[in-house]
Amino acid sequence: MLNTFPSPQGESILNKELMGLPTPCLLLDQNRMKNNIRRLGKRLSHAGVGFRPHLKTAKSIEVARRMVDRANGPATVSTLREAEEFAAAGITDLTYAVGISPCKLSRVLSLRDQGVDLSIILNSTEQAEAVAAASPANNPIPVLIEIDCDGHRSGVAPENYELMLAIANRLEPSASLHGILAHAGESYSAHNTRELVEAAKNERKSTVAAAIFMRAQGFACPVVSVGSTPTAHFAPTYKGVTEVRAGAFVFFDLVQAGIGVCTLDDIAISVLTTVIGHQREKEWIIIDAGWTALSSDRGTANQSVDQGYGVVCDMAGRPISGLNVVNVNQEHGVIAKRSSSSEPIPDLPIGTRLRILPNHACATADQFEKFHVITPNKDGIIAEWPRFRGW
Repeated sequence: MLNTFPSPQGESILNKELMGLPTPCLLLDQNRMKNNIRRLGKRLSHAGVGFRPHLKTAKSIEVARRMVDRANGPATVSTLREAEEFAAAGITDLTYAVGISPCKLSRVLSLRDQGVDLSIILNSTEQAEAVAAASPANNPIPVLIEIDCDGHRSGVAPENYELMLAIANRLEPSASLHGILAHAGESYSAHNTRELVEAAKNERKSTVAAAIFMRAQGFACPVVSVGSTPTAHFAPTYKGVTEVRAGAFVFFDLVQAGIGVCTLDDIAISVLTTVIGHQREKEWIIIDAGWTALSSDRGTANQSVDQGYGVVCDMAGRPISGLNVVNVNQEHGVIAKRSSSSEPIPDLPIGTRLRILPNHACATADQFEKFHVITPNKDGIIAEWPRFRGW
């Protein structure tokens, strides 16, 4: 094994503080996060389209305050727990962007009774009937029809205008059709810029066409909502769109880097871990971060570069050439040479601290209850920001 390389003097304050943290733990580079927020915000502002950031990746009040335009939002959530937590912190202009389950309508009504401007989405007449039955006439629940623009997940097929109209008619008169919403999830499978642009075009075309149809049928449909982190960064136009949603952009991850939306230097979160053992005959390095820390997401497996379960970095966040996390058990991770590497494996003694860049920011962040916020080469660890979990 080669000797590991020393850390530059300018990083000694941060390194000393990282050595004092229990591992595994979640680090957040505040400077990178701010740059990511600024980058997308500037793009959408220049395009003249609204922004409704998705807070599901962060699940943190402190991060959310830096993502939203105003104190009360707007924002997107993926669980009612998120809606409740963010509403309690004053972020009250919310879209719950998961198809509504009738059993959750009582929580929706409770939030709306507290003054929260909470919209929901649906994609069936059965949901519409449940919403209409529950929605009070004096405070109708705003509803967006979910369009499955690319066959990725749930939603009404873009050409099924008959179903869209049936849903809207079932809502009358107690609930209100607020608009059309889509998520271009297939953009995560893109391999190049052309495919990203095409995914964004298709997302916009599907939602705008649905909104035009519904307006022609007498429904106001003021909101046309699109969004995924890849399409938000590559849409050539937002004509006809009123708002864009994105969430993973705040931290980025290896999947987004593999698609070409960001670089490794943009990834704002990493998992701090400790070397706890070796299998030298196998050239394995064992760390204390398994799937309970890194998650078991394998989102890069079908990309041109398979990153395993994460890219291995030194304490300064610099990738160590030729290594990745090749396997995870519950509390153990295995670092080994990439199949493409001819370099000797570096000497990483027991007790060495490493940082692992995640495949999927949402999945990795969800393993932890707080962020350790860092500003490299300046103040070291500057804060601990709580995050919440659950539904």
